[in-house]
Amino acid sequence: MDHEKVLSQFDEIEQKVGKLIDVRKSLEATNLEFKTKITRLEEELQGKVEAENNYQEERALIRSKVDSLLARLEDLTETE
Repeated sequence: MDHEKVLSQFDEIEQKVGKLIDVRKSLEATNLEFKTKITRLEEELQGKVEAENNYQEERALIRSKVDSLLARLEDLTETE
């Protein structure tokens, strides 16, 4: 091979490596965006799970109070 051909091949290799580096940087940026989005979605999900748990606890408390009031009403009607 002559000297110019070898230099040309090195230039091609250098361009391809440069493109690979650019693609890698782009993929790293995309990966970081996805990680950030995943973290945000996990936090949102955790908030919704906590809200659902609070709702269930509140519902159980209300049901308990209603049952208690119904039992008291039933006792009142039985004694009359």
